[in-house]
Amino acid sequence: MKIAVVGAGISGLSCAYRLVQAGQEVTLFEAGAYFGGHSHTVDLRLDGVTHAVDTGFLVFNHATYPNLVKLFEQLDVEAVDSHMSFSVKMPVGAGAGARVLEWAGGSLDTVFAQRSNLLRPRFLRMLRDILRFNRQAGALALAGAAPDVPLGAFLDANGYGATFRHWYLLPMAACIWSCPAEQMLAFPLSTFIRFCHNHGLLRVSDRPQWRTVRGGSRVYVEKLLAGIPDRRLASPVLSVRRLGGDGARSVALRSAAGTEHFDHVVMACHSDQSLALLGDVRDDERAVLEAIRYQPNRAVLHTDTGCLPASRKAWSAWNYQGRAGATPQVCVHYLINLLQPLPRCRPVIVSLNPLDEPDPAQVHGEFAYSHPVFDAAAVAAQARLATFQGRQHTWFAGAWTGYGFHEDGLKSGLAVAMALARTAALDYAA
Repeated sequence: MKIAVVGAGISGLSCAYRLVQAGQEVTLFEAGAYFGGHSHTVDLRLDGVTHAVDTGFLVFNHATYPNLVKLFEQLDVEAVDSHMSFSVKMPVGAGAGARVLEWAGGSLDTVFAQRSNLLRPRFLRMLRDILRFNRQAGALALAGAAPDVPLGAFLDANGYGATFRHWYLLPMAACIWSCPAEQMLAFPLSTFIRFCHNHGLLRVSDRPQWRTVRGGSRVYVEKLLAGIPDRRLASPVLSVRRLGGDGARSVALRSAAGTEHFDHVVMACHSDQSLALLGDVRDDERAVLEAIRYQPNRAVLHTDTGCLPASRKAWSAWNYQGRAGATPQVCVHYLINLLQPLPRCRPVIVSLNPLDEPDPAQVHGEFAYSHPVFDAAAVAAQARLATFQGRQHTWFAGAWTGYGFHEDGLKSGLAVAMALARTAALDYAA
């Protein structure tokens, strides 16, 4: 079969790679200037040494990324241990009594990086709420009994305090899902608890060991690309139109190169991008694709440590920063030195939506990413995708079909490739 794959993130790359392995004729289209999507490694030269720095996808673990682990084994991609930790830095109070709260979750020493917090009842109440939430959410996850309510409603009903929300849970969730607090409060509780349970976030100890690709995520991207002969970079698809019927070459795809015809098309891009490209979108497709909203995020690569906690012992892999009197939003500073092996290197930081702009002299690049927002409408839409997957020779893949993470994108790409391989086998048998 002749198959077009639109989008070269993890979903499109894995789908195209597997289809080529299965003997199909595949053309991979990527509108951007590089292959990989959120797998985006850049070269950073500091003090005469060049480092491969990831600005998007960074880490994985064996417990919750089984398909990615298997893929890396098949591709002989080397991974090394990474360090996962979390800190919070935000102003508290107003006027003469205002101060900056700093704490990190690595140990008791970092939790009380500011020793004065040992005597602050609100801080101690937050810690008690963390332990209570972990116990309650863990029990609900194990029993599969989470009520069908938004996260915010659950917190209200169970008396979780403002300090627990604004100094811990919402900052942590904003860092994980890269979306603002008000959107996280609308997140379906069952999905939130299931994810936290699966990723060990409800345990104080015995959490999964996180790993990172040595040399950056572009290592695996290049290995996948080597198995995809017809790959087109900086080649945006302008429209996709289904011609009707079940015969060969049933999909017309238009790009700068003209109109080409394919047996099937895999829309391995964001759902809103798929919606924009389908010139003859059906009502059922539209209802699902437009239900998934996206949070735009700006990533800045720099070496200005002023954004990190003042107490160096609180420096963590993920460093959340908040504003005084503001609802928690998406501002997280990734300390790359803790996440990737950057030996003998001064601190390298990727700041997502920085509240305070880094020193321009220390900025080394800016990148735009978008992350799906999972509210109740989005989760309901995901369940309806199966009702039309593959209809009119059109398939959909992407991290938006799961939790929004790398494993979800890979899983969806592999599932489409498997379904198409079965379709090819049936056509051949017929």
